[in-house]
Amino acid sequence: MSEIVISGTGLYTPPNAISNEELVKAFNLYVDNFNDENVAAIEAGLIEPLAHSSSEFIVKASGIKSRYVVSKDGILDPEVMAPLIPERGNDKPSVMIEMAMHAADEALKASGREPEEVDLIICAASNMQRPYPAMAVELQHFIGAKGFAFDMNVACSSATFGMANAAGLLQAGNAKVALVVNPEICSGHLNFRDRDSHFIFGDACTAAVLERSEDAKSAEQWAIKGEKLVTQFSNNIRNNFGFLNRTAPEHQFDRDKLFVQEGRKVFKEVVPLVSDLISSELERQGLTPNRLWLHQANINMNLFIARKVLGRDADITEAPVILDEYANTSSAGSVIAFHKHRRDMKSGEVGVICSFGAGYSAGCITVQKK
Repeated sequence: MSEIVISGTGLYTPPNAISNEELVKAFNLYVDNFNDENVAAIEAGLIEPLAHSSSEFIVKASGIKSRYVVSKDGILDPEVMAPLIPERGNDKPSVMIEMAMHAADEALKASGREPEEVDLIICAASNMQRPYPAMAVELQHFIGAKGFAFDMNVACSSATFGMANAAGLLQAGNAKVALVVNPEICSGHLNFRDRDSHFIFGDACTAAVLERSEDAKSAEQWAIKGEKLVTQFSNNIRNNFGFLNRTAPEHQFDRDKLFVQEGRKVFKEVVPLVSDLISSELERQGLTPNRLWLHQANINMNLFIARKVLGRDADITEAPVILDEYANTSSAGSVIAFHKHRRDMKSGEVGVICSFGAGYSAGCITVQKK
């Protein structure tokens, strides 16, 4: 069987950064306005007053210090508290695909490939801008790729699930050059009025080129030694937004139409699920990891997972962190970590790209630098 390699990666970072301090200022203004407008109901005990957030709370709870977003002004407006992204005509690249085009361009240049050499595109992300036509087919059109393309949604695990599917299709001979893109506009499904989660997400897009080793042209290649995917149903991370919402108009704007989670339950259940997934896969392959590129959701979760896998505390080199700058970018997070923190590794060294999230879902891709 042919060896499949990752021959190039790319990253698109939106131009707008929001610090914790900026986010907290807007949130606390919203809280003050809400409490002032509902003072009588609060005093009567009919509703609870809202509590302020703080930068210290955010860093302690998550490790996040900043995030990048596609649109900033609406998020920081206490009267809006959502990104403002104008709709585009159908003849223009959609916002997600514009992001993907930037990330894909970098990945293709790194791999030494031209867009017309790509014959498989998977757009793997936690949210799609529309049901159809597929985002991946739109990207295929705008970059001039060939072959076939399709979308995948496995929440925060979409990137690793996408890579695993691309590797399988390449191995089966269905394509020669695969492009997996992960455009994530997480700010679009985040409730910026929820103290427990208003700070969690940021926006970004990653891309990876996969191909058979004998065909690869790039100087830097990462051989995929194995993939392992797992799912386990849970309602502890959920978003009920969908095309049927209009059929129950009285619930169209309920809280569950945005991101909701039971954070403590997620931590308790996902850490052992992911730790066991990575450890069992490494044991099966007889490999010891030099680096863990983990999903970037919560610093405390990542520290626990790394400790369980390595049997000791990991240093910042062994389990790189990017969520302090990017926040949780859903499926893009582990690929950002891989993209930004692999250049110093030596030939023969091994790492694991692992993403996990709603579903529950988790996927790990074991790679070795050639």
